[in-house]
Amino acid sequence: MNTTTEPVTGRIHSWDLSTGVDGPGTRFVLFVNGCPLRCLYCANPDTWHLRDGKQTTVDEVMAEIDKYRAFITTAGGGVTITGGEPLLQSAFTGEVLRRCKQADLHTALDTSGFLGARATDELLADTDLVLLDIKSFDVTAYRELTGGELAPTLNFATRLDRLGRRMWIRYVLVPGWTDDPKAVDGLARFLAGLGNVDRVEVLPFHKLGAAKYDALGLHFPLRNTLSPSPELVRRVQEQFRERGLTAF
Repeated sequence: MNTTTEPVTGRIHSWDLSTGVDGPGTRFVLFVNGCPLRCLYCANPDTWHLRDGKQTTVDEVMAEIDKYRAFITTAGGGVTITGGEPLLQSAFTGEVLRRCKQADLHTALDTSGFLGARATDELLADTDLVLLDIKSFDVTAYRELTGGELAPTLNFATRLDRLGRRMWIRYVLVPGWTDDPKAVDGLARFLAGLGNVDRVEVLPFHKLGAAKYDALGLHFPLRNTLSPSPELVRRVQEQFRERGLTAF
């Protein structure tokens, strides 16, 4: 009887090392391909399509991580899977997370939560930290900004709370899109009702990905949108703090 098991494969864009940005400490950050959303401010349009990624086995990913294991563990870090949307390739993502936990590496999952239903309890058990990108708390603005629906992300956040999975919330602040005080306060109230939110990161909108759109022959919808002023960033941070949340 043939008992050969096919290796688990996925399509990845690249990997990088970062410090203090994609989770605690110095991280090995794996960028996977494929995303169901089309956020108007997306900085990585080159990760939208699965077909554009390099097919890679989990063994190959782990071999690359192992080269930096001593460095990232000494620096209090670990491995973060981002994209694209990692849960579009949930089997591959889950296997990388499982292997990292077997290797005693801290794990983080960077996700919009839109495909949270694809994350099994086993996958989440192997995830030490979820970096949850909540694009907007206004249903209409969320749909116009991303092309998707808000409810799956909120359901995922509630599920993570129930499972005791820690979260860092990421909120991209885009003038005219995600700066409405009522929507920000609504999100702050929602998050304050959860017990697993360690921090909220208010990320000022930028146009650093504009050159990628040009290279791909794509229209960048927010090319003429300004970055938020320091005063606006502080106002939104304070709205989260007023609800008892730690915000940066």
